[in-house]
Amino acid sequence: MTEDELILVDLWDRETGYAPKVRTHEKHLLHRAFSVFLYTEKAGKIYMLLQKRAEQKYHAGGLWTNTCSSHPRKGELMTDAVPRKMQEELGICPSVKEAFSFTYYYQFTENYVEFEYNHVFVGRYDSNEEIRFDQNEVGAAEWVELSVVEERTTAEPEHYTPWFLIAVSKVICMIKHEVGEKS
Repeated sequence: MTEDELILVDLWDRETGYAPKVRTHEKHLLHRAFSVFLYTEKAGKIYMLLQKRAEQKYHAGGLWTNTCSSHPRKGELMTDAVPRKMQEELGICPSVKEAFSFTYYYQFTENYVEFEYNHVFVGRYDSNEEIRFDQNEVGAAEWVELSVVEERTTAEPEHYTPWFLIAVSKVICMIKHEVGEKS
C-alpha cells in the first residue's frame, strides 16, 4: 500500500500542493485535517464519544481524543473524506456538520510535528447500530457525560491530544446550545 499524500494549505486553507504523510509531518508542513465529535442524549444527560488512540499509533498513542480524526487525501473533498474515515474507523457513518476550524502546531518529538488546518465536524448519534472500532486506530472508546469531559480535561490535560484540548470547550458549548441545555 502506498503512503497517502496529504493536501498542503496556507493559513487561509487554500491548497498549495501535496506531500506524503510522513514527509508532511517531518518537514512541519501545514496540511488539511479534520476532527469529528459525536454526541448523544440519554435520560436528560449529554454524552460525547471519546476514543483512546491505539498505543501503536505513530503519534499520540494512548491519549484520549475526539471520536475520529484524519486527513483528506490528495484529490479528495472533505465531504468524501469525513464519511470515508468514519466508516473505516468506526464502522458507522452518521450525519455531521462542519462547525468551525482552527490551525495548530504541536511538536510531539524532535522529528514529528503536527501543523494542521483542522476542520471540526459535530453530529448527534442516537442509533443503536454497533460501533466497530478499528483496533489499529482505537485502543478504547467511551461515551462520557459532558460535565465529566470538562472535569477530566481540566484536571488531567496530559491524557488528551492537543487538538482535542483546543476544540473541546467550543464543541461542548455548541452541543449544549444545540440540545437547549442552559448550563
